[in-house]
Amino acid sequence: MQDIVSGERLMKKKIIPFQPQKRLIEKSRSYTDDLELFLREQEIAVPILLKSLRHADHQLKHRIILLLGGFAKEEIAWPLYEMMTDSTEDEAVRHDASIQLSVTMPFLCQPQPLIDRLICDLRSDEPELRANAAFALGWKGNTQAAISIIELLYDPEGIVQQAAVNALANLQDDRIFGLLLERLDNADLEQRRCILYNLWRFGAKRNEATQVYLQCIERENEELRFDALVLLGLVSHACEHLAVYRKCMTDDDPRIRELAFRELAAFPAHELSGFRDEIKIGLSDPDMTVKRAAIKTLKKI
Repeated sequence: MQDIVSGERLMKKKIIPFQPQKRLIEKSRSYTDDLELFLREQEIAVPILLKSLRHADHQLKHRIILLLGGFAKEEIAWPLYEMMTDSTEDEAVRHDASIQLSVTMPFLCQPQPLIDRLICDLRSDEPELRANAAFALGWKGNTQAAISIIELLYDPEGIVQQAAVNALANLQDDRIFGLLLERLDNADLEQRRCILYNLWRFGAKRNEATQVYLQCIERENEELRFDALVLLGLVSHACEHLAVYRKCMTDDDPRIRELAFRELAAFPAHELSGFRDEIKIGLSDPDMTVKRAAIKTLKKI
């Protein structure tokens, strides 16, 4: 009898407990690591990946979201929504879910129930949920959500305002351009910066965006001046604004001076030789990064 008991104890020590959760995570990692394997086994891979979302760490969740968002659009939509609205979930994961929803929703056969739910979430007491819901609704052609998102431009929380600006730009409706310009003169600094970084995305409004950036370069606020100078190159050719970069070589902000010299370094030598002495002033600039940029520009002459 004692031998039997001892044998049972020995067997218990040798038994390796079954860990379905660990196996689930391992299988999910194999799919996110090997796209060909996922495609071969997609029928069984999708349910496994969806199930593992509950147990995966933040990094794996991010990879699963990206993978499923590109292939399992109908199956992933509501799980993404649940993840986005889960207040106990990591903030970055919730935001990832909102981004993927904005990519996935245009391809859904019946997006309306989810659209209706997200529009309701725009009135949530939780700022993070309002912001994420706005971002999720920001996709090309979703004009039915435009008015509800526009209202968030006046939200008391900055993160919600910025999400609304991004979402409105993602609608890709040129009528939104004028609305954002109106807000540019009345919004706080962070919302104005966010608007500037979205104006260049309106392809049919490049000329108007260029004028806005040129006007902002003349403003007193150094953050707006720097942002506008960076963005100017996205909507127009540097060669069109030689006078602007020349003036910015003596700006109070060293970031702007450095950027001006770097842009000038791309100009033909014959255009720079006419104000060589002005460029040489950069050699005595107190900021070393500006000095290096000025040296590079002089070498071009």
